[in-house]
Order: sequence, then structure tokens, then C-alpha cells
Amino acid sequence: MDAPEPDERLMTRYRDGDNSAFDALYERHRGGLYRFMLRQCATQAIAEELFQDIWMRVIKARATYEPTAKFTTWLYQMARNRLIDNHRRASVRPVASGSVDADTLTEPQAPDAERPDRRAQSEQGMQALLALVDALPAEQRQAFLLREEAGM
Repeated sequence: MDAPEPDERLMTRYRDGDNSAFDALYERHRGGLYRFMLRQCATQAIAEELFQDIWMRVIKARATYEPTAKFTTWLYQMARNRLIDNHRRASVRPVASGSVDADTLTEPQAPDAERPDRRAQSEQGMQALLALVDALPAEQRQAFLLREEAGM
């Protein structure tokens, strides 16, 4: 079984004109990046707008991309910078994650209709985790989410 192609190589291939490499990068990182944005933004609409803007910036940076750091470092630094710009413009602190629908924060799971007790326990655990993440200072929350979502 072959190991997946490194992100940096995919981005280099995309820079050199291989559009399928971008598709692979997008599929690989869209979920984690979206959840990171959603947990940092006041509303889902803002998170979606910034998420799309970040991918547009990846597309625009295509011609000048040089793999001087891990792709995820580059991508999440771009996301972090975009969040900072947005927060400065809005002059508000992000709303607590508890105000966001918990279903949008988790990956889709197979139906667990046979075990409603497990589902309820899982939802309670998720709410408890979100409350703990919300209690962190902004920089610690961001560092935690970068670690969990991007493996940084």
C-alpha cells in the first residue's frame, strides 16, 4: 500500500499546473480547516465566508508557492491571519462555541440507532469538551484547535 503523497508535493504539482493536486489537497484539509474556522468565528456565515476566502488565497498563491514549511503550517497561518483581520474589522471577540450547532462541529457518523445511550453519552461529552475549549483564553483556544485540527 502506497503512502499518501505529501501535501507539499501536491501543492508543488498544483503550482506546476496539475489541478487534480489541488482537489486532493482540498479534500484532505477542508474538514479540519472548516471546523477550525467555525470554532473561531461568531457565526457560521462568517466562518464559511472566511473558509472560502482562504481557499481562494491558496489558489492565488499557487504561482509563488515554495515549500519552505509544512503545507498545513502555511495553510493554518493563512487562516489565522484571516481570522485576525476579521476580528480586527469586526472589533468583537468570537462567540463561544456553545452557540454553534454541535452537529456542524463533528464529522458525519454512521447512524447509531441501536444504541441511543451511546449517542447521548457522546453528545454530552462533546458539549463538555466544547465548554472546556470555550473557557480557554483566546490564544490557548487557538493553539489547542490548531493542534487538534491540523496536527500542529
